[in-house]
Amino acid sequence: MQRYIARRLLLAIPTFLIASSLVFGMLRLMPGDVLYAVLEENLVNTPLADIEKVKAEFGLDKPIHMQYLTFIAGVARGDLGKSLRDKKPVMDKIISRLPVTLELALLAMAWSLAIAIPIGVISAVRQDTPLDYLFRGVAIAGISLPSFWLGTLAVVLPALWFRWIPPLVYTPINVDVWINLKQFIIPSLILGTLLAGRTMRMTRTMMLEVMRQDYIRTAMAKGLRESVIVYRHALKNALIPVVTIVGLEAAFLIGGTVVIESIFSLPGMGRLFIEALTFRDFPVIQGLNVMIATWVILMNLLVDLSYSLLDPRIKYS
Repeated sequence: MQRYIARRLLLAIPTFLIASSLVFGMLRLMPGDVLYAVLEENLVNTPLADIEKVKAEFGLDKPIHMQYLTFIAGVARGDLGKSLRDKKPVMDKIISRLPVTLELALLAMAWSLAIAIPIGVISAVRQDTPLDYLFRGVAIAGISLPSFWLGTLAVVLPALWFRWIPPLVYTPINVDVWINLKQFIIPSLILGTLLAGRTMRMTRTMMLEVMRQDYIRTAMAKGLRESVIVYRHALKNALIPVVTIVGLEAAFLIGGTVVIESIFSLPGMGRLFIEALTFRDFPVIQGLNVMIATWVILMNLLVDLSYSLLDPRIKYS
């Protein structure tokens, strides 16, 4: 197991380098000049000496490959550079926003699993019944409906019908737990419902496949209760593809909450990403992409390791 983990971590290094180089290169191809953003849109009237000073401060006077090597060396030390907008360390800005995104992601994943797994199991056990058709329609709706549309409805319709809107002023959880949860419950439920569609369909598909296996028919012939057969024998063996889907969704949640955070005024990493794009704050954009790439790599590793817990026949050597 230790050798497998070490090998996977070593293989993650070239993956990370490729992802970071793509982000680094594409940012340099974006319209607009970094100096234009640093000098507050006054590049034309700025003396040449001041421009050269700013270039040296942010390493822009070096060749592009040297800038990239300097960036990677900083990442290895945990230094993601300084924001062009307020000169604060990028790592500090990300860490200050990370708890908000993590809370939203964890609550959304909890909603997703609480909805998807039971409904997927029931849909498989009651195959081709009206209940199955209803749940399948709900799953397709969850996959198809865009988050910005549901989020906008969740804000606009209660305001029109009941003269009520969700709390839009962020309250940290260490200040007031109840107000914090009230602000997160609607956006996390929207995200969780949308994510549940894929998990629900995968759970149903795998349960149908497992329920047709010989050992399940043998358990039925022995007279075991349906609940024991479904939840103790069938569900565990059906979970490996489901765990893969859940891992991909967890990786998506860290970088995919931009719209929901903007609609519900949550100061998370998604909002920080929008702000950085607006002000062409390239170091912040690079830092956020580094964090997201690292999270995706770690989630893929955790998903692979979880397979052996679900199926003891899987060995890592």
